[in-house]
Amino acid sequence: MRHKHSDYMHWSKMQSRARFNLATSGVAPFPFRELPVDLEELEINGDNSYGYAPLQEAIAVHHGVDPECVVESAGTSMANHLAMAAVLEPGDEVLIEHPAYGPILDVARYLEANVKRFPRTEENSWTVDPADIRRSVTPKTRLIVITNLHNPTSVLTPDSVLREVGDIGRSIGALVLVDEVYLDAVYEGTPRTSFHLGPEFLVTSSLTKVYGVSGLRCGWILARSDLARKMQRLNDLYAATAVYPGELLSVVAFKHLNLLRERARHIVEADRKLVRDFLAQQSAVSAVWTDWGTTAFVRLRNGNADVFLERLRAEFETSAVPGRFFEMPDHFRIGMGVNTEMFAEGLSRIGRALASETTAKP
Repeated sequence: MRHKHSDYMHWSKMQSRARFNLATSGVAPFPFRELPVDLEELEINGDNSYGYAPLQEAIAVHHGVDPECVVESAGTSMANHLAMAAVLEPGDEVLIEHPAYGPILDVARYLEANVKRFPRTEENSWTVDPADIRRSVTPKTRLIVITNLHNPTSVLTPDSVLREVGDIGRSIGALVLVDEVYLDAVYEGTPRTSFHLGPEFLVTSSLTKVYGVSGLRCGWILARSDLARKMQRLNDLYAATAVYPGELLSVVAFKHLNLLRERARHIVEADRKLVRDFLAQQSAVSAVWTDWGTTAFVRLRNGNADVFLERLRAEFETSAVPGRFFEMPDHFRIGMGVNTEMFAEGLSRIGRALASETTAKP
């Protein structure tokens, strides 16, 4: 039978909440009252058959691409689904990084693709090694999938490496899908989209993680114009047309992206300092450090991470994302950028839980 669910999304919706919630994946919601919007300009219906032209233009300008290469989608998850569904047929080979964000694997399996993996190892600081991809591809590979920033580790893959991956894809007739939803969390010297690296690149992103307007579901795909049209037609089977008021508000958000981004940046940077200090003081956990991103991927040096996280939630009212959802059961992911006071107390409670475990052992 087809794979028809996401264990991670179900856990996120039903079991992740706690008084001190470090299981988040994006920054704090941007308050609607602070968005400079004229409510009299909002309408319920409008001309948006295959995208709302002002929003297509805003996304295109943001990335420096032709609007014909832009496909609207309901968030990055639907963007990934559309991109893969447009490229893959049942039995086609797709090469996906390991560890990987669970829903990406879920979509590939739902599409009945033959999923193969290439490693990103902690010993190599979770980086992408093109040599591993070169060893893993075959003439049957149709798509190579990377997240940049990497979810869950926040590691950045530079253009030089992505270019090599593109060369590998082009040599076997495969495309490269790069999920860039976290890329704008590189606040200084933000890289431009990898879509500019060549026609073999597909890019997905949204305003959901870094900008705090997840409820708008403003996502998109950047693709060659012929593929973009194919994805738009395919979306007729899924969403058909977008929510028009959401598109109008998304255009307003694009006009004020710096305002949204800077509001979150101060919280993220404060939280990142707290994480750095926390890791320096803790011998029971470790993590590869990055200077950007809204997530950190922490390894529990001893013990079972699932058992630890269940106890953390039950006894310390604190949650983090179990590493099993990224195929790394001895790790857990913590999210930054929501509320620094809450985050600091959550880290403190993780420290107390770790200390109590150490004390309890003979």
